[in-house]
Amino acid sequence: MEAAPRVSFGVVADIQYADEEDGCDFLGRRRRYYRHSLRLLRAAVEAWAAEQPPLAFVLQLGDCIDGVNARRGAAEGALERVLAALRRLPVPVHHAWGNHELYNFCRNRLASSGLNSRPAAAPAAGPPAGPPGDCHAYHFSPAPRLRFVLLDGYDLSVLGRDPVSPRHRESLRRLREKNPNENLNSPAGLKEPQFVEFNGGFSQTQLDWFDEVLKFSDENQEKVVVTGHLPIHPDASDKVCLAWNYEDALSVIHSHQCVVCFLAGHLHDGGYCLDSHGVHHLTLEGIIETPPESNAFGTIYVYDDKMVLKGRGRISDRVMYF
Repeated sequence: MEAAPRVSFGVVADIQYADEEDGCDFLGRRRRYYRHSLRLLRAAVEAWAAEQPPLAFVLQLGDCIDGVNARRGAAEGALERVLAALRRLPVPVHHAWGNHELYNFCRNRLASSGLNSRPAAAPAAGPPAGPPGDCHAYHFSPAPRLRFVLLDGYDLSVLGRDPVSPRHRESLRRLREKNPNENLNSPAGLKEPQFVEFNGGFSQTQLDWFDEVLKFSDENQEKVVVTGHLPIHPDASDKVCLAWNYEDALSVIHSHQCVVCFLAGHLHDGGYCLDSHGVHHLTLEGIIETPPESNAFGTIYVYDDKMVLKGRGRISDRVMYF
């Protein structure tokens, strides 16, 4: 008889709720079910709440409300409806920040909202809970010898920052060096098509902190799951929907032995690969482009030697050995 999982948790990505009729993506090709996305989230919450044994937490992988809310002055109300649905869970929710959060709110507002899931208290041992400053990255350990690291893929970004701030100027400089297009959301003609405005990157400060966390996990024989909104492996994404400096994040991961999986959203079709160092990269399908009769969420069960994904709707079951 197989042992019970060490921990289990829910996963969901790209809800992008808005109280709007159905619309389309930026290219006008993909249908987006704005209003139905909240109903699908509520169904996911109901399923997670019924899990036995109970889940330890839920990962919300970013873009929980759509940027269309900002244009309507509806961001605060939309966010409250999503958070109200998630508050029905009897467990914590860890939130990644995506581009759509930053279309609606500045980083200071996000830091004071229910989407700030970074622990207030410093860990009793090990590296600092997160990098200094307003970077929404942190780590936590839900079970012995198991650690989760949430990365902030918009630490370098022109979204959500004051245009006169040093970090905004640095991010805009990096973006324009790689993307000469008048429309910075266009990847047309780019050698590195991930350098568009709706993506972002990791600062060196965040990468140094990440390296420190993984060093601690190596030394303590921990398994590590890394998560964030943006994918960091081209084989688990298309060539556009990647973090600007995804190779830097991969380099940190591959210099350690502890990381077993990277979970991301952003690419609504999802993706998966097992990389050359044995790390699983799983990109979750987004609720926003899921027809109302289906869904897109899952539960992951972590064992000593594998992670088992039980998917619902568009998300397939998967076993990821390590």
